[in-house]
Amino acid sequence: MVEAFKTMAANNAWANATLFAAATRLPETAAHDPAPGFFPTLSRTLNHIHEVDLYYLDAIEQKGLGRAVYRREDIPAMADLAEAQAKLDARLIRFCAKLTPEMLLEMRPTERHEETVHEEVQALLLHLFQHQVHHRGQAHVQLHALGIDPPQLDDFHLRYDRALSAQVYWQ
Repeated sequence: MVEAFKTMAANNAWANATLFAAATRLPETAAHDPAPGFFPTLSRTLNHIHEVDLYYLDAIEQKGLGRAVYRREDIPAMADLAEAQAKLDARLIRFCAKLTPEMLLEMRPTERHEETVHEEVQALLLHLFQHQVHHRGQAHVQLHALGIDPPQLDDFHLRYDRALSAQVYWQ
C-alpha cells in the first residue's frame, strides 16, 4: 500500500509539471482571462490547487498553520506559480517516500471552519490526490478555452504508451 502513495505523489508532480508546461505557453495575461470552470480563471484554479496542497501537506506534516494558509495572496505569474507548485510537489514526494504502513493510520488534526477534526494520514493523502485530479480537469478545460491544446495527463502509471516526460518520475 505504501508504494501506491509514493507512486501517486510522483504522478501528481508529473501531472502538475505537465499542466504548467502548457499553461506557461499562454500569454501571461491570458491566465487571468475568464474561462469556464468552478473558478473564473485558470490562474485562480491553479492557485487554488496550490493553496489546498499547502493546507493538506501542512496538516499531514503537522506544521500547525491550519487554515491560515488560505490567507495568502495568489501568485499571479504562471512561471512563479509553477515553481512554487513544483517545490510543494517535491515536499509531498519526500513525505510519501518515508511512509510506513503505521504512518498511514496515524491521525492528524485538520482545522476546519468551526472545529478541528482528526483524520488518518491515508485519508488525507487520498483526498489530496483526488482534489488535484478534480481541479486539474477543470484547468484542462480552461486551457482549451484559452486556445492551448491541453496536455494528456493520464499516461503515467502504465508501461504501455507512458509519456516520455513521466520517465524521470519513475525511479
